[in-house]
Amino acid sequence: MSDVVEKTLTALPGLFDSQTGAAKITNRLRQLIKSITELTSKHEEENLIKKELSAMKEQVSSPNTTMKQMREIMVRAMYCEMLGYDASFTYIHAIKLAQQGSVLEKRVGYLAVSLFLNEGHELLLLLVNTVLKDLQSTNLIEACMALTVVAQVFPKDMIPAVLPLVEDKLSHPKEIIRRKAVLALYKFYLIAPNQVQHIHAKFRKALCDKDPGVMTSSLHIYLQLIRESPDSYKDLTGSFVTILKQVVGGKLPVDFNYHSVPAPWLQIQLLRILSLLGKEDQSTSELMYEVLDESLRRAEMNHNITYAILFECVKTVYTIHPKAELLEKAARCIGNFVLSPKINLKYLGLKALTYVVQHDAKLALQHQMTIIECLDHSDFTIKRETLELLFRITNAQNVTVIVEKMLNFLRSCNDEHTIIHLVGKVAELAEKYPFN
Repeated sequence: MSDVVEKTLTALPGLFDSQTGAAKITNRLRQLIKSITELTSKHEEENLIKKELSAMKEQVSSPNTTMKQMREIMVRAMYCEMLGYDASFTYIHAIKLAQQGSVLEKRVGYLAVSLFLNEGHELLLLLVNTVLKDLQSTNLIEACMALTVVAQVFPKDMIPAVLPLVEDKLSHPKEIIRRKAVLALYKFYLIAPNQVQHIHAKFRKALCDKDPGVMTSSLHIYLQLIRESPDSYKDLTGSFVTILKQVVGGKLPVDFNYHSVPAPWLQIQLLRILSLLGKEDQSTSELMYEVLDESLRRAEMNHNITYAILFECVKTVYTIHPKAELLEKAARCIGNFVLSPKINLKYLGLKALTYVVQHDAKLALQHQMTIIECLDHSDFTIKRETLELLFRITNAQNVTVIVEKMLNFLRSCNDEHTIIHLVGKVAELAEKYPFN
């Protein structure tokens, strides 16, 4: 238990001294975390937190409380809020800490604000001038903190005030600033797209940034833009394909690897973008065939993250203009998933089939008996996904068998939501095939 406490303490931002390697933390906070980990009931936890919040309320009200003490109080308040308890009396003090503290204290104050408040909270208005000042600061940490808050909880009405400053940060010499600026602009696009229409050209510049982190951040924006209007970004297909080739080929720094897999989340993001661009477009899809084939080939390691890549790759192959060789390889992947004894892989296979059956019903019919057997699986999520898949592959020849299986399942099912959903499916099939 002591190891857990130590890890918790050293993980709290701003409270770890990198030079001495010692956690700069009060005994009170250490004791609070240790006490919570040793409790045996929810009632004991409630009593302990109630006393802690009462003590904190007394401390923040005292005129003798220093900024350093306020910083430590704020961390305790964050811990209590993360456990689900109300520490709203500290919110205004988090704002003050971000406004008036030293760099370390501001860091804790900004962190508390981002955790405590939402975009519509009235207290955020008190922080606008501080954010504007910190965005113009030459101190890298202050600029980073301000950009983080802007990207997380900044009010929609205040975007025009900070937009020029955030836009200017796209040309900052430090990669971390450019990266955070892109993420802030992504947030602006989600909540007020009309206000960032004029800087779409700068998004393209971010896509070609020499830092992989900045480029990766820009993909969030492009995925959203392409979902809304894929035809407007067809000309970028070659760029996305080139990036995916570099990622799959291990050209990115090893920091982006996960269990020896090159940048898996970046691969998944790029595959989703390619599927949108290549849908019902043969010439665009042809640009992707080679890299998709390479992705399928390389993502064959026995690890969960590679299964996620394969799943996304299969979806892309069946979404874009078809190529027989790729479809065959993707079908083989799905078959391996469905037949796997591992629950996670079987579920992934059923999920993939549920998607693919919209494009190729024959593939699911190949595994029809295996799918029906999944109704007897001990895992409820497997059963639920199987029912959805069976509904999708039902035709005039197999409707009697499948409806009978559904009715047998209903007799033993106790989940009200599943019963209602399944009865609706059975009724729909009865209406669709009335003479079977």
